[in-house]
Amino acid sequence: MITNPNTCGLFERDMKAISDAVHAAGGYVYCDGANFNAIVGKVRPGDLGIDAMHINLHKTFSTPHGGGGPGSGPVVLSKALCPYGPIPFTELFEDGHLTLVEEETAGERHPQSFGRMAAFHGQMGMFTRALTYILSHGADGLRQVAEDAVLNANYVLRSLDDVLDAPFGGAGPCMHEALFSDDNLPEGFSTLDIAKGLIDEGFHPMTVYFPLVVHGAMLVEPTETESKAGLDRFIGSLRSLAQRAKAGDTSLKSAPHFAPRRRLDETQAARKPVLAWRGDLG
Repeated sequence: MITNPNTCGLFERDMKAISDAVHAAGGYVYCDGANFNAIVGKVRPGDLGIDAMHINLHKTFSTPHGGGGPGSGPVVLSKALCPYGPIPFTELFEDGHLTLVEEETAGERHPQSFGRMAAFHGQMGMFTRALTYILSHGADGLRQVAEDAVLNANYVLRSLDDVLDAPFGGAGPCMHEALFSDDNLPEGFSTLDIAKGLIDEGFHPMTVYFPLVVHGAMLVEPTETESKAGLDRFIGSLRSLAQRAKAGDTSLKSAPHFAPRRRLDETQAARKPVLAWRGDLG
């Protein structure tokens, strides 16, 4: 299994060679579709030798990250694997028409399918929203989605790589996400302080401490929906927080100060969660 573009924001240019090597060894290639918004309308995964891919609806097709977004979405299969797919599935014929196969007697037309796996309709609200988004954009619009997502991420990356460490900044343009670390923050300050400081600035913090291969990772995924004005406000806030840390502003260590709840002991909360109502907790 491979994610391409990967979580470091880099596109694996040798993907076809990797797939060919796996196929030569008798294996198949599964691709994580979590970052498909960077290449939707620009790259056909099948051309890269990918045999199976789940196409997440969140981020790429506008649905929420929760509420069934990541868990709902089509799984597409190559010709090598499609005979084994579960029912129901869609089948594309050579004349270009698409058929939904919902029921089939064993051995009828797809004898190698292992049959019905689960209810088909799933998170119907997510499907409807994603389909509406796709139809409203069209093919040209979806290509523009990828271009805008990549443009926004690179704008964030190059606007902050002078104050925050960008571990892969020298690799050239990133894809849909800008990745920073806390390596150049002064001793005593960390990614957590920057993230909590962002709450006081009115922002939901970016993904932190992931990917695990980057120390103190700060993963910013602006997507195509952010305006330049919104990105500039975010960039200004993040720049200010990095400069405050470098100036030794210890108030960051106790941020957020203006949120309904102050900073929690997250380790203690994870290890000893209070799962029953206690009036003394307010």
